[in-house]
Amino acid sequence: MAAMFTCCLGCCGDGGTGHIPLKEMPTVQLDTHHMGTDVVIVKSGRRICGTGGCLANAPLHQNKSYFEFKIQSTGIWGIGVATQKVNLNQVPMGQDINSLVLRHDGSVYHNNAEKNRLPANSLPQEGDIVGITYDHVELNLYLNGKNMHCPASGIRGTVFPVVYVDDSAILDCQFSDFYHTAPQGFEKILFEQQIF
Repeated sequence: MAAMFTCCLGCCGDGGTGHIPLKEMPTVQLDTHHMGTDVVIVKSGRRICGTGGCLANAPLHQNKSYFEFKIQSTGIWGIGVATQKVNLNQVPMGQDINSLVLRHDGSVYHNNAEKNRLPANSLPQEGDIVGITYDHVELNLYLNGKNMHCPASGIRGTVFPVVYVDDSAILDCQFSDFYHTAPQGFEKILFEQQIF
């Protein structure tokens, strides 16, 4: 009986400790396999510069997602959500059905139509943090932790966080360890295997 018990433990392939090594969960970051041809991604997949757009490496599967962008250097930029069909070499985004983005001028565009606009005295500046919530229907914007009451909707299908830059803009993405507390009910982006 003891020999059978030892054999059972010894057959686990871990030296008989009974522990199964867990895979490290991937980190949400900008995806260098889904970016424009003139985009540069640095800082471990968290900073974008150059010209063009980039998707994050995780779709927004959960019901309520939150993520942030810090404007390191102003220029032409946009942030929001997009499908994998978006043209990542096209700036600005929001010109078709595949992206819903806040642009540097405070306008929110989808399918070449302005869906909403930030108040004129609330345009993001260098050093500001723009937070985004998305619940599969509506995208909402936060400036330095304050709700801008600027909802927009219309995009359909599986979406990913998206960011684009041009004209010397540099943005940092924050997909966890946020600068500001996520709004109630919203949380960081989870990979699909983390949800179940």
